[in-house]
Parts: sequence; structure tokens; C-alpha cells
Amino acid sequence: MKLCAFFNDNAACVGVKTKHGIINITALGFPSCMNEIISGGDDMLRRIESTILDSTLSKQSEDNLVFLPVTEPKKIICKGLNYKSHAEETGQSAPDDPVFFCKFGDSLSAHKQPVTLPPWLDAFDYEAELVIVIGKPAYNVTPKEAYAHIFGYTCGNDLSARKAQALSSQWLCGKALPGFAPVGPYVVTSDSFNPDNPTKIHCKLNGMAVQSGNTSDMIFSCAQIVSAASKYFPLSSGDLIFTGTPPGVIVGKKREDRVWLSPGDVVDVIIDEIGTLTTPLI
Repeated sequence: MKLCAFFNDNAACVGVKTKHGIINITALGFPSCMNEIISGGDDMLRRIESTILDSTLSKQSEDNLVFLPVTEPKKIICKGLNYKSHAEETGQSAPDDPVFFCKFGDSLSAHKQPVTLPPWLDAFDYEAELVIVIGKPAYNVTPKEAYAHIFGYTCGNDLSARKAQALSSQWLCGKALPGFAPVGPYVVTSDSFNPDNPTKIHCKLNGMAVQSGNTSDMIFSCAQIVSAASKYFPLSSGDLIFTGTPPGVIVGKKREDRVWLSPGDVVDVIIDEIGTLTTPLI
């Protein structure tokens, strides 16, 4: 199942994507907040699946929707250097243990929502990523237990201000700027998406391919990432974990070949079986 959050008549709603359009399930009596859908667990999903079988339900075109970030997370955790090829292109060694950093609540932005590049900073970069959506709360879970705590997966773009990122080993200053965590447009539930199967991740800049990778190049699996993060951070329903980016980022190029992101650029993150996340930069 593919779920999304969007505005309808200036109110937040949750929808289900079908091949004929988006069904507004909030209008059918389901919660208007994705976190409440997630907290409802398998029983909630079964009720939704049963309800949307009605072929007479009205559907909306996704082209006309104003999307919201897919959840309202308490935590946005990011896993750094999680693709072998990306570590190599940036001249770094694959880490022995997961490297984490974070973004803030106001770092979130939605599909097609413009993101402002602060004019007092520069060296802006894209990072196409698979993002984990936490379902059941998790604290100190094992990798074997971790999948039971994952609700689903979405697309993300770990936008980065590289010079600010390099100010310290913590990376925070270059990663947590307003809008620098675009996510969406859909959450694919874990019963219909397996991240352990090789999955293609792409990034396009102004329509031109700039990243093309595969989850088979991951150093740490999604289960390992959730388990490791849960040893330090109690994870809640709706929390998001960015899982790292494949090769092709701007900072991985030779200095003379780097053309950083600028206002007017449009970045698309495409993940097979999930969808396309579009971010205009202003």
C-alpha cells in the first residue's frame, strides 16, 4: 500500500495511491494524521485495505495535490557513509560502525515544496536516499527484531551545505538547515517493499541523471541501521531514518568539475517501487 499526506480544503488529510488516483481516506473516517495511521498498526491497515476495495470511491489526481511531509517525526536520524561506492568517491573508508547525525523538525519539506538555499552559504549538494519510517516504538532492539518496528519506506533527499558540513566532525551545520530534509511523496508499507532486495535509487538534476545506485551496495542493512540507532535513541512511530546515499554526489567529483546546486535547480529522487520526490530550489 502507498500512503501520502496532503492538504484538502486547507485541512491535512491522508490518502492511498491507487492506479486510478488518490483516495482521501480521511474523508472516509480515518485519521487525518499519518502518525495516527502508523500507530494503528496492522489492524488499521487491514481496515483501510477493506475500505478502499469499493470501486465507487472518488479519486483525486496526484498532479493537483499539495503534499505534506509524510509523517510528523519526533526524530530525523541520518546514517552517513552507507554505500561502499559513495565512501570511495569521497576518499573515505567504509565505517566499521554506523555513523549517525540528525536533522530538525523544520528541516522537513514535502514533495514539490520549494526549498530556500541560504544566500550566506554555498556549496550545496544533493543526496538521494531511501528513508525508513518507524512503526512500533523501538529501543535497543536487535537486527532480527528491527523489521517488526518498521512501518514502511519513502524517498528522501539529504540536502547538504558542504562547506558548513566541514566545519566540524558532527556535520550538523551543513545538514539541518530549514527544508533540507525533503521526503515523500509516498510511504510504501513494509508488507509490499523489501529493502533487502536490490532496489535502484536515482537522482536527476534538472532532468539529467546524476546519481544511479542500488541498495545492494549498502554497508549496513535497514535492519542493522534501526537496531544500531535504537541503542542510543528511543524511536517513536513516525520517526524517519535516512539510510545513506549512493555515488554521484557533487562533492565526490574533482574540484574543477564541481557545479554546486543553485536557485532555479530542480532535484528529483527516484526509487523503484516507491516513486519520485521532486524538490525545486529557490
